[in-house]
This record gives sequence, C-alpha cells and structure tokens, in this order.
Amino acid sequence: MKFHICETELGWIGVVVSPAGLRATTLPHRSRDGALGEVLALDATEETGESELNGLADRLRRYGRGEAVAFPDTLDFQGVSPFQRAVWEATQDIPRGQTCSYGELAARVGRPGAARAVGQAMARNPWPIVVPCHRVVASDGGLGGYGGGLEMKERLLRLER
Repeated sequence: MKFHICETELGWIGVVVSPAGLRATTLPHRSRDGALGEVLALDATEETGESELNGLADRLRRYGRGEAVAFPDTLDFQGVSPFQRAVWEATQDIPRGQTCSYGELAARVGRPGAARAVGQAMARNPWPIVVPCHRVVASDGGLGGYGGGLEMKERLLRLER
C-alpha cells in the first residue's frame, strides 16, 4: 500500500491507498512523524505524491481551513463487516454542520437498538474526516466519544458550523 502525509490547518494527516481505493486516513497529528508512524503501522510501505490521490490532499487542506468540501473517494472496504460498511456509508450521508445520534444512525441502517454497535463501528472508522464520525453524537446531544479526543471532535464540529 502507498501513503502520503499532508499538512493541514488541523495538523498532519496521513493517507493510505490500496489498488482498491482509500484504505485509511489518520486523525490530525501535531507532527509529520506522528502521522508517518501511524501510516507505517498500517503496513503502508511506499510514499506517493499528491498526484495519485485524486485531489484528496488538497481537499483535506481546504477542509482544515473550514471550507465545505466533498469526499467522493472510493473507499477500500476490504476486511470490514457488512454492518460496519452500512454504518460508515450512512455516516457519509450526515450533512456538514449537522449531527446524528448513535441510535438514529442505527435505525438508518435497519438496526434500531444497536446504538452501541454503531459506537463501536465509529471507534473503528479507518477514514476520520472522510467518513465524518465526529458528526455522530450521544442521544442527549453530548459529544459521546472520539478517538482523537473530545477536544478534536468539538473542533471539527465547530469548523463545520
């Protein structure tokens, strides 16, 4: 797999691509080395240029500046369960500037009552920002959890409003 590290206003973000599509993105890191370490842990072995990313690095930078951007990238779903795939695809449908509860998302994928399973899928999301798991919140409107910490989740939500 190939990787690219791009600097954004949010921090350094790693991108991992496979022949099937986008395999992973990292949460923003304070340093390039932090993002590099994470992509290397994902078995990415060859650095690639931005030209092979179909504009993704540019869109991540624009997103970090607060611009509304779309992420139409082909995702590599190799090794994920049908439930996770359904949850992540439904998460992509949550509009910028809006949120959805874990329970609402469970209902959207035909699994009402599976809010905890949705939370577990969010925790395993390999494409933060591209699949905007930060838009999924607790039913009481609280932030819930976030792999990048609640401060980052709140920052991303503020950026989109």
